[in-house]
Amino acid sequence: MFNYKVIGNILGILLLINGGFMLLCLPVSLYFWETDWVSIAISSGITLSAGFLLRAITRKNRSKELRKKDGYLIVTSGWIVMSFFGALPYLISGAIPSLTDAFFETVSGYTTTGASILTDIESVSKGILFWRSLTQWVGGMGIIVLALAILPFLGIGGMQLFVAEAPGITPDKLQPRIQETAKRLWFIYFGLTVTEAILLYFAGMTPYDAINHSLTTMATGGFSTMNASLAGQSPAIQYIVIVFMFLAGTSFTLTYFALKRNFTKVIRNEEFVVYTLFTVAITVIVTVTLLVVKDDSFERSFRDALFQVVSIITTTGFVSADYTSWAPFLSVLFFILLFVGGSAGSTAGGVKVIRHVVLFKNSFLELKRQL
Repeated sequence: MFNYKVIGNILGILLLINGGFMLLCLPVSLYFWETDWVSIAISSGITLSAGFLLRAITRKNRSKELRKKDGYLIVTSGWIVMSFFGALPYLISGAIPSLTDAFFETVSGYTTTGASILTDIESVSKGILFWRSLTQWVGGMGIIVLALAILPFLGIGGMQLFVAEAPGITPDKLQPRIQETAKRLWFIYFGLTVTEAILLYFAGMTPYDAINHSLTTMATGGFSTMNASLAGQSPAIQYIVIVFMFLAGTSFTLTYFALKRNFTKVIRNEEFVVYTLFTVAITVIVTVTLLVVKDDSFERSFRDALFQVVSIITTTGFVSADYTSWAPFLSVLFFILLFVGGSAGSTAGGVKVIRHVVLFKNSFLELKRQL
């Protein structure tokens, strides 16, 4: 049997976190003198109330034991419940009046898929768009990992939750205590997000656009506040986004080792080496192709090639140009890149580079055995 008391209690905590993040959108709406602050406040109030109620119901007589199957159920039901409540700002504000469409947009945000039903993004209020970006940022690292980081009393059974959430982060523990590992992962995630936002601001973006794009870059989600995504932005902005998309597609464990100046572990990591060399090789192929089929400078061809290759490999989804009009060969190549994915332990989607490495190694060994 499942431990429904502790499962309900933790779901209540996740709703409280979700409602707290909604409150962060209030200053944005008020700053831009938008009326949707009322909708955001109501949505946050409903979510927080549901969280408090769920915790109150499950607080008494609950066992502290959390088994692995409980962890999987918490993660699965947590994403579903949070997506339903996360759709409230869209529904109440009228930005997305359809329940199906609002739920779709929210799930796309939390899973960092990046698919959207919005056709005119710039017509949506800034407070709602900020919530849209926040859903991707929260989903990038994983709400369960955030709960482990800020709520130490979840230490009982924490590893079960950590492993169940493994697709978003690495199951390797950076510290003996699982809470310390979660805190370090979120500290790195938050630090990179802030750093990118500052660099984008100094490169010419408005503070609002810089924050939104840094949130969705580090989550490798690709939600933008502009209809044209990053097409037409300055080369400096595009290069900054390229760097942070690449970092977001790298294992956060390696980023942690790099910050600790343990560069040996980074250089000797086979997945990182393959990830880097593969990105470079495909970028060279695309750059040469663009120089042949288009009448652009080398720098522009290289920048467009590098931007799209990194964006697609990491499944971020930002665009700097209409790459579908480049050449049929490149369209097929980019389609194949969609199945590569970034590194395991990153926020990137896809199959992940390490699985491809294992697949090819195993295939080679099988072939040798047959010969």
